[in-house]
Amino acid sequence: MNRSDCEQWTSRYAELRIAVVGDFCLDRYFDIDPLRSEVSLETGLPVHNVTGIRCFAGAAGTIVNNLAALGAAKIWPIGLSGDDAEGWALRRALGALPGVDMAHFITSNEVNTFTYSKPLLHRTGQPPEELSRLDLKNWLPTPKALERRLATALDAAVAQSDAVIVLDQVDIAGTGVVTPNLLAALGQLIQQHPALVVIGDSRRSLAGWPSMVFKMNARELGLLSGRPLDSLREVQSAVESLATRNRRAAFVTLAERGIVGALPEAVAVHVPSRPVRGPIDIVGAGDSVTANLAMAMAAGLPLREAMEMAMAAASHVIHQLGTTGTATVADLLSSFQ
Repeated sequence: MNRSDCEQWTSRYAELRIAVVGDFCLDRYFDIDPLRSEVSLETGLPVHNVTGIRCFAGAAGTIVNNLAALGAAKIWPIGLSGDDAEGWALRRALGALPGVDMAHFITSNEVNTFTYSKPLLHRTGQPPEELSRLDLKNWLPTPKALERRLATALDAAVAQSDAVIVLDQVDIAGTGVVTPNLLAALGQLIQQHPALVVIGDSRRSLAGWPSMVFKMNARELGLLSGRPLDSLREVQSAVESLATRNRRAAFVTLAERGIVGALPEAVAVHVPSRPVRGPIDIVGAGDSVTANLAMAMAAGLPLREAMEMAMAAASHVIHQLGTTGTATVADLLSSFQ
């Protein structure tokens, strides 16, 4: 793909409407100046003085950040937040993004807002150093009434969307947005809208999910396949089988080795990753790939071109340090000659 091709394809992005259903979290960065460190008089423990706090939408919110950066016409987040301070910050971060419509986002006092708190040490001339993270999660099953509200919201958004992205981010099944009941509702919607681009991604496993575009990393593919897949040929063969079984495209990211994708009954395609240019931060790279694949497929890009676009975006994102980065259309254009 050259720059002219990229410009032609991305010109369609401003017309696209995307629904993102899944686990939204608050990414809260605490910027720490080590030169202002103290020792607590009461406990004798080190004190990290925070000089700034930055709040962003994370997890499924990272996908929304990337869709907004790409200029999607309308983005519907479908998820949950608590009726708490973290939920307020999450909703504000999402609502401030261009194109985002919060009509289908649910606030409830029955859940906590999923939150990652990330202390970062900033030393002059060095990349930020992340200290131990503080997480706020939900440990109980998602209430049935909230499941029903989520399914209703998904139904309403799908009818207006060019693509749907589904992200399961929680560690314990059934404690987030993508519960078995929601997957069942999604499966019915896919049958009703067979031409709709639906991409699924889960940090645990996509086993048992309805047929859709599966996107995962090598570890997740190994879990799904029941065995480690070390060689590129093994990965390609597994992706080919997965695409044919689901009757949908399938993608597997391979970190520094790039990405493998396949269409049903077709030979897998491998697109290498871009060269690394200095220090990197891989946080958010996978979500940028998901967002870019969804936009590219909804815009009608062929498989290889969609993957090249995703690799260009991931390369831009990993070189943004101390934050969960995004890539704009201008960033993509700069990646192609």
